[in-house]
Amino acid sequence: MAILKITQKHNKRFNNPFPSAPRTVPIVQGSLFVNSKTVASHKIFALGNDFQLSWSSNNGGHLSISHLSQPSRPIWSSIPGQAFVSAALADTEVEESRGSFLVKDRDVHLVCNNQTIDDIKVINRCDHHLDSELGLNQKSYVKDSQLPTLLITGRLFNTTKKNRRFQKQVKHGDTQFKAKGPSAYARYWVLFNQKTNSQVGFQVKIEKPNFISRKQLTPKASGIYRGFKKRVIKRKNTRLGWCWNLLKPRGFVLLSSAKEEMGKLKMPESAEFNRIWLTYVSDEDERFYGFGEQFSHMNLKGKRVPIFVQEQGIGRGDQPITFAANLVSYRAGGDWSTTYAPSPFYMTSKMRSVYLEGYDYSVFDLTRPDRVQIQIHGNSVEGRILHGNSPCELIEHFTETIGRQPELPEWIISGAIVGMQGGTDTVRHIWDELRAYDVPISAFWLQDWVGQRETVIGSQLWWNWEVDALRYRGWKELIKDLSAHHIKVMTYCNPCLAPVDEKPNIRRNHFEEAKQLDILVKDKNGDPYMVPNTAFNVGMLDLTHPKTATWFKQVLREMVDDGVRGWMADFGEGLPVDAILYSGEDPISAHNRYPELWAQVNREFVEEWKSNSLEKLKEDQEEGMVFFMRAGFRNSPRWGMLFWEGDQMVSWQVNDGIKSSVVGLLSSGISGFAFNHSDIGGYCTVNMPIIKYRRCEELLLRWMELNSFTTVFRTHEGNKPSCNSQFYSNQQTLSHFARFAKVYTAWKFYRIQLVKEAAQKGLPVCRHLFLHYPNDEYVVQLSYQQFLVGSEILVVPVLDKGKKKVRAYFPVGESSGWVHIWTGEVFSTQGSEAWIEAPIGYPAVFIKVGSIIGETFLQNLRSLGIL
Repeated sequence: MAILKITQKHNKRFNNPFPSAPRTVPIVQGSLFVNSKTVASHKIFALGNDFQLSWSSNNGGHLSISHLSQPSRPIWSSIPGQAFVSAALADTEVEESRGSFLVKDRDVHLVCNNQTIDDIKVINRCDHHLDSELGLNQKSYVKDSQLPTLLITGRLFNTTKKNRRFQKQVKHGDTQFKAKGPSAYARYWVLFNQKTNSQVGFQVKIEKPNFISRKQLTPKASGIYRGFKKRVIKRKNTRLGWCWNLLKPRGFVLLSSAKEEMGKLKMPESAEFNRIWLTYVSDEDERFYGFGEQFSHMNLKGKRVPIFVQEQGIGRGDQPITFAANLVSYRAGGDWSTTYAPSPFYMTSKMRSVYLEGYDYSVFDLTRPDRVQIQIHGNSVEGRILHGNSPCELIEHFTETIGRQPELPEWIISGAIVGMQGGTDTVRHIWDELRAYDVPISAFWLQDWVGQRETVIGSQLWWNWEVDALRYRGWKELIKDLSAHHIKVMTYCNPCLAPVDEKPNIRRNHFEEAKQLDILVKDKNGDPYMVPNTAFNVGMLDLTHPKTATWFKQVLREMVDDGVRGWMADFGEGLPVDAILYSGEDPISAHNRYPELWAQVNREFVEEWKSNSLEKLKEDQEEGMVFFMRAGFRNSPRWGMLFWEGDQMVSWQVNDGIKSSVVGLLSSGISGFAFNHSDIGGYCTVNMPIIKYRRCEELLLRWMELNSFTTVFRTHEGNKPSCNSQFYSNQQTLSHFARFAKVYTAWKFYRIQLVKEAAQKGLPVCRHLFLHYPNDEYVVQLSYQQFLVGSEILVVPVLDKGKKKVRAYFPVGESSGWVHIWTGEVFSTQGSEAWIEAPIGYPAVFIKVGSIIGETFLQNLRSLGIL
């Protein structure tokens, strides 16, 4: 039986500041064999009405799938002569520390890396006996489609007892994995069928392994086995028609000596594979985009990309902050791959796109130039292969299935969202200052509405989701006064509850209520799981419990009844992987699903409120509610309304500073997160004796310029407000804030169009140039340097300290030139670069020549006194 070891290091005081890379199984490679008696040498199979699968025995045999509109352009292909499905039984260790997780492969007990193809055939929706026999997802592959399904059957096997091929692969690497198991085989089934006119679904299922012992084989069987082994080694690409009888179930019997071998390895007969690898073709020059919200790289070719929701980390490789974070808390620094919102989805520069369904931990290995290899922690996998002629088409087809964010209420995209703390008097004072500077304001976002307490790391919120009547005296009057000026109030909550026995002015104790209702996540003893978080422990809502949603919606109802119209729905990434859930599901898979469940609870409340307030909404369209969140997974766009990128450092650095906020914005947009933004100025401030990260004024001003061209223009004081430059710090910051709140307002008309388009097609507001210029070789190399707003505005932000010039690139494939909005200079040469003056207050922004959108934007800037 494979071992799952969970190591918790929440309270480890001294840690290695340079933690080692995780031990992972390397690329698994095996041969493909074919039964020539049952599989034709060449054949084309229809995959529904719009796709086809081609089989060819050339070069050892391979499969390819293409759309009938372009039959010569495969959207997926196996590698000739090599296995496209492999499986293993391996141990797993998960290291956990305060929302950070590291999944590690340990001992590998068995690897079946070679593959046979027994048969390829079409099965119809009436073949219910076959579904029952295979244990397949009949609802997914038969009931939802009138179209037939293509079934590929065969066996996975290893060729030697010691799996010498696999050991040879890792001999010279950093890992020391050894496949210990006896020789074995297992049946597998791969199914393909058309899901939509642009998607092919696939499902892979593998049975339990059957083990073989050579010690007690009969002389005849032993001779056959030795001959089979010899021929497999010497003739790797030969079809298996000549030895097919050996691979039938009756040919492999679990003999007593095999049981003894299994006993030594502690592998019972019921052991199942817990790793599947899917391997298929990639081109050396192919670039890979997506994978959810990635912060360090746009193109992930050459990387191993883990798909697991977690804290993004403090520094993520930028130094010296990552060193310090890792020293203080185990792996708190994160690395280039850690993210709040990953997604098992990608698209490539070759217009290929694949995504996995389900929530199992997976790793996309793109380190080899000629292939993609996906490792899935499980014994079955489902996913889809997408067809599209452009990146925008692929996004549209992808979001058609996973879901799209709804249109945002107009108020939240009309002006600045002012992030404040301090209580009623402070808010009223800052409001007066902003009015003096004529700042267009949509809302005040008051994170500390629940009150603050002092902990060992400073001031922190009370995680009890009701207003603190002392800090915000006259709460309802404040909301009413702001509302009279068409300004909303937004608050903060998350799915965790802190014990508040020491809080002096509570009306409801949410932790105790949830505990009494038995709706908190449990530990192995059946008690509420007290999850370490920063300086205190919290209970976490069990979102799989049927009572949880009803209870939490009632908490939100009290907040909204006071007049609140929006909130940050924080966290969602920290479900412990050894938690006990009401649903009984595997907590490692539930961990990836949890942020979607968290979004769903909030979204359902918004929809129910909207339904109950329908008549009022008709009278006042500005009264729509909205929540924004940072944690997510593949289907989060279906439930989330708005996202923000979490806790970037207040720095200029690449992996976790202002530059990373652009990469996160663009990568998440490709992955279906159409509405996203970052905290203006960043969040994470460090004020240690030696290591200091404080938000300087220049960084704040440049971040204002950057975010005036994103979906939402929202400030944040940061985790240590007194150390940071703030929008209200002085006349310069207030004036700059007012200026770029007006710049943001000047393209509101276009933002409304883009929000509608996103709700209909899933296209992001902010776009990597690849989405519109996929054939430009320079464009596909860009990362954070520049981006598009829709298709009509080109932004080249200043992202380096002290810089007053930027290098702009004007892509190939545009019929018109680009106009610099501040000088009117036209750049009409396609594929050209130019150095652009960009002093503070004048970021490099361009509009298309002759664009009605662009001209309207300029007119609005003039009317607001900006031009």
